[in-house]
Amino acid sequence: MKEKASTRNAPLADRLRPRDLDELVGQDEIVGPGTLLRRAIERDELRSLIFWGPPGSGKTTLARIIAARTKARFLPFSAVMSGIKEIRDVMKEAEDYGKMFGQKTIVFIDEIHRFNKAQQDAFLPYVERGDIVLIGATTENPSFEVNSALLSRSKVYVLRALAKPEIRTVIDRALIDPRGLADKEVAVADEERDLIAESSQGDARAALNTLEFVVDNAADRPGDGKRVTHEEVLDALRRGTAYYDKAGEEHFNLISALHKSLRNSDPDASVYWLARMLESGEDPRYVARRMVKFASEDVGNADPSALVIALGGKDAVHFLGMPECADALAQVAVYLATAPKSNAITMAYGTARDDIMAGKTGPVPHAIRNAPTPLMKQLGYGKGYQYAHNLEEGVADMECLPEDLRGRRYYRPTDHGFEKTIRERMAWWENARKRRRDSSEAKRSDPSTNPPEESEE
Repeated sequence: MKEKASTRNAPLADRLRPRDLDELVGQDEIVGPGTLLRRAIERDELRSLIFWGPPGSGKTTLARIIAARTKARFLPFSAVMSGIKEIRDVMKEAEDYGKMFGQKTIVFIDEIHRFNKAQQDAFLPYVERGDIVLIGATTENPSFEVNSALLSRSKVYVLRALAKPEIRTVIDRALIDPRGLADKEVAVADEERDLIAESSQGDARAALNTLEFVVDNAADRPGDGKRVTHEEVLDALRRGTAYYDKAGEEHFNLISALHKSLRNSDPDASVYWLARMLESGEDPRYVARRMVKFASEDVGNADPSALVIALGGKDAVHFLGMPECADALAQVAVYLATAPKSNAITMAYGTARDDIMAGKTGPVPHAIRNAPTPLMKQLGYGKGYQYAHNLEEGVADMECLPEDLRGRRYYRPTDHGFEKTIRERMAWWENARKRRRDSSEAKRSDPSTNPPEESEE
């Protein structure tokens, strides 16, 4: 039977969409032989499902395979095109259909994360009563994007990006499948196939789109027939963009990867994740802010220049903008990655904050209070204050913490970088304070240094 022209004109990825589970490439851990989901599909005993995975991982394909196998009525539904009125109309229709024919309705919602809470709530009573089986597909983390009530009534399956060998299998099939590119008679060498597979980021649809583009536009070379060259594949790939959702989970995954690469002193990974974000359209101001934070949080006083360098990168972003500021941010990333690390500042502030939240908010010691008025001086404000610059070793032995926190240590410098010098200074100052305290106590205990008491008359 001849294929319809509309089918032949469909994109390659749509023409080659697997028609059953045996044709599906990848996701064996979810729908491979013997898995629970496969048995549920084969027995037509499905409950509501959420398929979560990156583009081109097979979410819609699985839904269509289910549609082909199920005895239930199957309704595809677009979250992009539909509002609450359309949802309610379809749900009422499903309810009536079930009562009239005793047949269940499977509703497939592509990009379910695009529905707001109110729209998702409209499905809930029908899912609860069993009027419909809901199958949602999303590229976003359902923990954040799907109503918790709906989520608790669904089984979430996480689909992974396809591995390079799996993408290569998809490409090889496309070149010999009659539904695909078999009639094109265009040669695509292994090296070019591998390049397309490697560059697809695990997205089968992206790989097939690239393959179709280069095959359809391959030149006829005298004596060599139609052949796709390495340069043509590279040219096609340059027109693509990396998958990245600045408002979704991938945003947080990538900034986490950058932060943790910096912390692990890996400049190569740091530059890679930085470039991945910037080239995918991330706001460079956001990246700069995160690196300024890192300079204090993870480098701190192990290298005090880190904060200065990071702020310089922030200024370069405002002064230059993209793409010129990318080099400045890369310079900051390499500096931060190779700087000595210390979280002593973060720990110091966090411990002080915990004490304050626990109610340890004693009064400021009188010695270090401000005393701008005579009354304040009469009340003892500033009494006992020692001006460090007038002291021989430049440090006083007075207490500056509230009385209930005396002796508390918040900042504990490490042995890394400049903090080693700070630790040595702090030890010297502590010894100097101890010498002053010992000297003061010795004077108080020596009668010859104390003035005689006035006799009472």
